[in-house]
Amino acid sequence: MSIVQAIFLGALQGLAEFLPVSSSGHLALAAYFMELSDVPLLFDILLHLATLAAVVVVFRVRIIELCLTLGRLITRRSSTKDARNASLILALIAGTMVTGVLGFALKDLVENLSPFWISCALVVTGLLLLLSGKIRQENASARVTIRQGLIVGLAQGIGVIPGISRSGSTISSSLFVGMDRATAGEFSFLLSIPAILAAFILELKSADTLYGTVSLPALIAGMLSAFVVGYLALRFLLALIRKGRLAWFALYLIPAGITLAVYFSRT
Repeated sequence: MSIVQAIFLGALQGLAEFLPVSSSGHLALAAYFMELSDVPLLFDILLHLATLAAVVVVFRVRIIELCLTLGRLITRRSSTKDARNASLILALIAGTMVTGVLGFALKDLVENLSPFWISCALVVTGLLLLLSGKIRQENASARVTIRQGLIVGLAQGIGVIPGISRSGSTISSSLFVGMDRATAGEFSFLLSIPAILAAFILELKSADTLYGTVSLPALIAGMLSAFVVGYLALRFLLALIRKGRLAWFALYLIPAGITLAVYFSRT
């Protein structure tokens, strides 16, 4: 893999990780068309780790608040002011557990999904975004419950399927269960942190297969590209979420998915 190819894949990861268009689906399709059949799974995970750094930077204040609340809960010094953050922490734990179980169950399917079915999954993501755009916000809440965390965690688990956008599925499901738009965006990306870290740890065993297919300069270039583009894409997406305009991406996903599905059905 050349440095230029690594930068392209990194930028694609950074863009597609946050915009609700499925980063794993686009990376798989890009690797197919670029004939990069030897790209190790760990390289994909390292690009996810770079975009995770962008999440931490954007939500650093909120993450610190949650850590402080958790510390007070552990030391039994919490107050009524910590109630909302405590509820969010429990929801994140519940969602992470569901994601882990479902992600493990779908592992073989994810690794063997053909480009045709990835294309079909892009259409599914587009339809999901269209439906989420119809949700009214009159009774939406900024407080996250354990039940909501479980449902959104389930959506994130399904989002490991290439073509099913993780951010699209979690944000849409958050809206479906009654969160307001700002909370839906925040919860979606906070929930991604333990999921990406867990995936990285599980794939560390593949580190010996990384060298030789991806050089160190190409790896660094890809990760820097993913971080910078990811940071900008996340800022852009959060603004769109607040304005309720996620359905815009369906205008790309549905035609692109149908076109690619037709193409792969004939090859």
